[in-house]
Amino acid sequence: MRALNTPEPVTTTRRPAATHFTIVIGLGLLLLVDGGRDAAAQDHAGQYERADIEFGARLYNANCTRCHAESGDAVAGVDLLGGQYGRAGSDFELMRLLRTGVPGTAMPPNDFSTAELTGLVAFLRTMRDFDVSSVHLGDVTRGGGLFRAKGACATCHRVNGNGPRTAPDLSDIGAIRTAATLQRTLLDPTGAMLPVNRPVRAVTSDGTVINGRRLNEDTYTVQLIDGQERLRSLVKAELREYTVLTTSPMPAATDALDEQELADVLAYLLSLKGL
Repeated sequence: MRALNTPEPVTTTRRPAATHFTIVIGLGLLLLVDGGRDAAAQDHAGQYERADIEFGARLYNANCTRCHAESGDAVAGVDLLGGQYGRAGSDFELMRLLRTGVPGTAMPPNDFSTAELTGLVAFLRTMRDFDVSSVHLGDVTRGGGLFRAKGACATCHRVNGNGPRTAPDLSDIGAIRTAATLQRTLLDPTGAMLPVNRPVRAVTSDGTVINGRRLNEDTYTVQLIDGQERLRSLVKAELREYTVLTTSPMPAATDALDEQELADVLAYLLSLKGL
């Protein structure tokens, strides 16, 4: 795989994902909320994506069960399985509680990424119907090796200062994109490509063809990096042709990797949170 798209905003509404990926990311988390009752659990089937739920399940099992237990009801006044989250009602409120903690209790503030919050909320909302034993392991170390070798991701992508700049920098991709979003990009790069990441084709007045990735663009000019990593600044009025392409140069990950390898790469991408 070559070019992975840059971050998109995260919403709390989910669509079910068809492909089963599994990941594991180590993270310190105590999910402890104080007393008080929320509305009874609602049916959230189909509202969240499988990849996000699995991500959240791994985080919960590794870190939250020491206080809440697998059943989610080990803390007085809190029944995670039944949808009672103390002070949190909406997804937004639950994310805020996970990030800020609850003063006066054992629930501390936490510096969670958007992807981590999204995964935890997706799992908590669906844990009543989710089979945690169905989550398989995606290995970060193996994923990093696949990213650099068999998957050929490092051919185009830069991570923590290493690699080319012909595709978006992925150094903090795990902090700003969810598991489900990354999964969709790996499976369908063109379908998941953001408009800002569409490659361009320019033909100069002398017939030179320049293909590249846009860095800046306004009404009159465009600055891009070409395939040889050269910075090109072009005046649109002087071009014979300027086309924004709609097909991603990145092939689907399934062209090179099997399901377990895809899970490993996904785990690696989610571990990238910047230096």
